[in-house]
Amino acid sequence: MKVILKQDVNKLGKAGSLLDVSDGHARNFLIPKGLAVEATPGKIAEWKSEQARLKAKDEKLHAQALELQKKLQGKSVTVEGKAGENGKLFGSITAAQIAEALESQHGLKDFDKRDVKLDEVVKTSGNFKFSLKLYPGVQADMTLTVKVS
Repeated sequence: MKVILKQDVNKLGKAGSLLDVSDGHARNFLIPKGLAVEATPGKIAEWKSEQARLKAKDEKLHAQALELQKKLQGKSVTVEGKAGENGKLFGSITAAQIAEALESQHGLKDFDKRDVKLDEVVKTSGNFKFSLKLYPGVQADMTLTVKVS
């Protein structure tokens, strides 16, 4: 029996998948628990149109990420930190601080600290490389400039 999953099912598939499962599994488990619906011709047509819509949306987001990558590639972000007499910072520069600096200096609001990948721990002033994840498979390589205040 063909079913369309409404939710992720462990070891079976993700939500929105069109699957062929045994009749008993579908009638006794998946459909009564609300995890799937039977794939009638009407439901399959709806599923195909939904998949086309999701693919178009995904392609649009990917194109926007590539555009943003071209804009940000090689740019610099400046963060200030407090340091002791020997030039070593009190603490380190975090990904959250870099995300805040991206918002204030480049106007990027949709980025979280998890999107910032530092190559090394930043505990001194200077220039450091980091990458910003824009979309799965698309990232912009940027420079972090740490200034001592």
